[in-house]
Amino acid sequence: MGFADSAVEGQFGVEKTPELTEAERTLLKQRIEQLTLEHRGLDDLIHQMSSTPYVDQLQLKRLKKQKLFLKDRIERLKSQLLPDILA
Repeated sequence: MGFADSAVEGQFGVEKTPELTEAERTLLKQRIEQLTLEHRGLDDLIHQMSSTPYVDQLQLKRLKKQKLFLKDRIERLKSQLLPDILA
């Protein structure tokens, strides 16, 4: 990192995250895949529950909230795989 980079970093309060090792990248990808499978499973369950005439709305709402939480977590993990870019 040169002087210009550190000046921009200090001026805008941007902190660069350290580069990931290949092992860390692999672990992140595995975790993303695991969470994606859980997300798909919840999606299937939500669709199945929604198609029944008598749905436990509270349970359905909890499942949708959990699905959204998983989606957010997946996106955060994916963002760690991308290099930092100053816009």
